[in-house]
Amino acid sequence: MLSYYLLFLIPLVLAWSKSNSMIAINKQPSTQSGQSLFPWIFMGLIFTLFIGYRHEVGGDWGTYLRHFQAMSYFNLDEILKRSDPGYYLINWFMADWGYDIYLVNIICGALFMTGLIIFARQQPNPWLAITVSVPYLIVVVAMGYTRQGVALGFVFWGLVALEKQQFKQFLILVALAATFHKSAVLMIGLGMFLQGKGKAIRFLAVAFVGFGIWSAFLSQHQQQLWNSYVTVQMQSQGAFIRVAMNLIPALIFLLYRKEWKKEFKDYSFWVMIALGSLGSVVLVNFASTAVDRVALYFTPIQVVVYSRLPYLLRDKFNPQTVTFAILAYYALVLYVWLNYATHARYWVPYSNALFDGVF
Repeated sequence: MLSYYLLFLIPLVLAWSKSNSMIAINKQPSTQSGQSLFPWIFMGLIFTLFIGYRHEVGGDWGTYLRHFQAMSYFNLDEILKRSDPGYYLINWFMADWGYDIYLVNIICGALFMTGLIIFARQQPNPWLAITVSVPYLIVVVAMGYTRQGVALGFVFWGLVALEKQQFKQFLILVALAATFHKSAVLMIGLGMFLQGKGKAIRFLAVAFVGFGIWSAFLSQHQQQLWNSYVTVQMQSQGAFIRVAMNLIPALIFLLYRKEWKKEFKDYSFWVMIALGSLGSVVLVNFASTAVDRVALYFTPIQVVVYSRLPYLLRDKFNPQTVTFAILAYYALVLYVWLNYATHARYWVPYSNALFDGVF
């Protein structure tokens, strides 16, 4: 378990060191041109190697390994027709070029971390955003649900594009996310909440792209999806807890929505994610697996709310006090998950192919 705690400690120390100075400088210091990229590249590399070179770690390790080993039986046309072609295309090329599953995981880990870092750097305390992401998004999602992890990385990147009014880039990024996990198509609807002129054109573009993604990746699987998630009602252990983790920041967002609207220009699509998080709590008992998969795309609300909370509450509470509370909460989340989660045994102990043995 020590490896996970060390991974958590890296951004935690940096988040704490920035907890007071960030308010005095700027609410979004990371957007300033003078900010060095080196610490982010270095940290991204460490996390990518941790994710990519994991060995027999994650609940779906065996499944992903079998998928990779089967690539030699497919041709390129068959790969492109699969449900999540982006992921399987990486597998097919790596297998064809003589590489192993670790390089596939390195590429996927790099894509996830790129999206997360781009998103984190837009926040008042970027390192706090990364720290909040470690216990669940990095350790559980990126290291356990590889395809959906990459999709979420593209969604993070897409949210930044949406905030910057880059509508076309947002559509492209969500489309790329859907090639790794078809469920990401649901995020395309956020494009309709972009502020500014041309709402009718954006609505048509969202509808057109959404229909295109559905036709390409989902239409031939819709009956299977309906049977699995609705008729059979697949159940996911721990789904309620994961959904509830989104509920807390969603309620905080709604409680301080006026302050948020005054300080940040991305209120419109975060309010939709907040409402979606509330709805997930209501629906999770009826179709836990389906809601669990969808709610994963609402998890950015944890990152954005908690990383902005010290700034939003600066007139009521000391930023360091709020930051400390957030860091303590997520340290507890990591501890509880590693020690008591049903599937933690697939993550503990951590093993890395770059090192001999387990540490």
